[in-house]
Formats: sequence, structure tokens, C-alpha cells
Amino acid sequence: MTGTAIVPATSPAGRLAAPGRRPGRKVRSYWRFYLALSPFYILFAVFGLYPMLSTIVLAFQRWDGLNPRRFDGLDNFRFLAQDPTFWLALKNTVVLFLMSTIPTLVLALVLAVMLQSAVRFTGVYRIAYFIPNVTSLVAMAIFFSSIFSTNFGLVNAALRSLGIAQQDWLGEPWGIKIAISTMIVWQWVGYNTLIYLAGLQAIPKEQYEAAKVDGAGAARTFFSITLPQLRPVVLFTVVISTIGGLQTFTEPQVMVGNSGGTGQSGMTVVLYFYRSAFLDNDYGYAAAIALSIFALVLLFTAINWRIFRGRSDR
Repeated sequence: MTGTAIVPATSPAGRLAAPGRRPGRKVRSYWRFYLALSPFYILFAVFGLYPMLSTIVLAFQRWDGLNPRRFDGLDNFRFLAQDPTFWLALKNTVVLFLMSTIPTLVLALVLAVMLQSAVRFTGVYRIAYFIPNVTSLVAMAIFFSSIFSTNFGLVNAALRSLGIAQQDWLGEPWGIKIAISTMIVWQWVGYNTLIYLAGLQAIPKEQYEAAKVDGAGAARTFFSITLPQLRPVVLFTVVISTIGGLQTFTEPQVMVGNSGGTGQSGMTVVLYFYRSAFLDNDYGYAAAIALSIFALVLLFTAINWRIFRGRSDR
């Protein structure tokens, strides 16, 4: 009978614990990759993480920017809950968000479908649609202020030519909202059009050919093929528009000033934050407003995600 040597099995723990091999040596072998990624993390820690943590701490303090900080607990948030200007700014922000976001996305989808069916000069159209998004926001705000001017604005000139009385667009509460939302639509409709166009080009043409063979019309094809296929893209544009729309600042600040115009109808939450911090020098209260903006963006983003993602999963 021939004897067979049995080699004892080596457990994973035994291999890790083998002499001359250390667990940290493998990690240290990738130090070049960590070094290459370190600038991003350093910049994020300095300009992202630290300001965010500092804002959270400052929201529980009282500070005017010069004197030592004083811990006030929840006083800033109590005053925030009872501040009528904050609630007015919150209402204006939501109204402007709805007045600008819905027309922007609807018009962008229509333009994307039209651009998809265009045969000539598609490159020219794409550049023209994207120009407003890369134009200076302050310059656009000044331009739209002149367009909606009471005496010399193009909008009132068009109304007078039609026999309609001119309006004081930047002097009436709803006129201010219409002017601001119109500028936001003009600025972002081209960007969202190109996003939708990219989504349309990713839809297989075979689906449209099959629908045509089945006798489906243009409306039936759009609602049965195009729109369901674009739901992830629509979700992306809705989330991005929500984040941007709830942080509206430059448009009202340039068009109607830091006071928000007549009746503070152009006062947004971010504009109120700016005024509290840099005009009233109440940085603790401004930090509380900033946290409320963050919570508001999270809330609306979660609602939009729930609505559109829930429908796309069906």
C-alpha cells in the first residue's frame, strides 16, 4: 500500500497572516492613484465640506461678522418659523418655480421633437438654442429689464400697437413674477431641448417603424413610444430644474433690487438669505435660511423623484 502525503489546508486567515505579508502593503501600493485623486478631495473639503459644516454650526449661533459668536440654540429657527418675510419669500419662490419650470420643460420637449424631425440646419438650431444658457446672467437680467420697461419696453410697445393699454410690469406684483419667469424660461429652454434631443436620438427607430405599420398616428406614437422612453430623461430635467428653480437669485436681484420690488413680490428665499447675510449682517439667521433652502430642495427633489420614478417603474 502506497502512502499518500496529506498537505494541510491553508485557511484564508492563515494566508493573510503569513510571515512577510502585511494587509496594509496592498493598500499602500496604490498610493499613486490616491495622490492623483487627492486634489479633488482637498478642494471639496476646503470649498464644500468645511463651508457646509460651518453653516450648520453657524445656524445655532448669533454673529454679525465682527464681534465674537454667541450660541443661541434654536432661536434662529424659532424666528424663522415666525418670520412673515421668510414665508412670503418661500411662497414667491414656489410660484416662480412653477411659472418657469413647467413652461420650460413643455416648450423644450416640443422644440426637441421638432428639431428631431428637421432635416436641414440642425447644427445651427442647436447652437442657437444653447446660446442663452452660456450668456451672462446679469447681462440677460438687464436686457429683460429693458424689455419689460414701462415706457420704453418692447413688450409695452407691442401691446400699444395692438391697442392694448401698457402695463407696469416691474411695478406690479404679478408683472414682476411674469418678467422673472419669462427670463428663466428663455434661459433654460434651449438647454433642456438639447437634453431631450439626446434622449430622442437614443430611441430605436424600429419602434417608430412598427408603430407606423400598425397605423398609429403622430399623437399616439408620441404618448405610447416617445414619452415613455423619455421618462428617465424627463426625471433628470425635472430634478435639475427643481434644484435651479428653487435657488433663483440673480434674476430678481438685478431686475427689481434687493428689496424684491413692489410688495416684495420678487423676494425669493435665496435673495432673502443674501439680504440677511450681507446687508443686515445677521449671519446666524442667514445660515438658518440656507439650511431651509437645502431642506426645500431635498423635499421637492424627493417628490419629483417619487412621482416620475414611480411611473417609470410601472
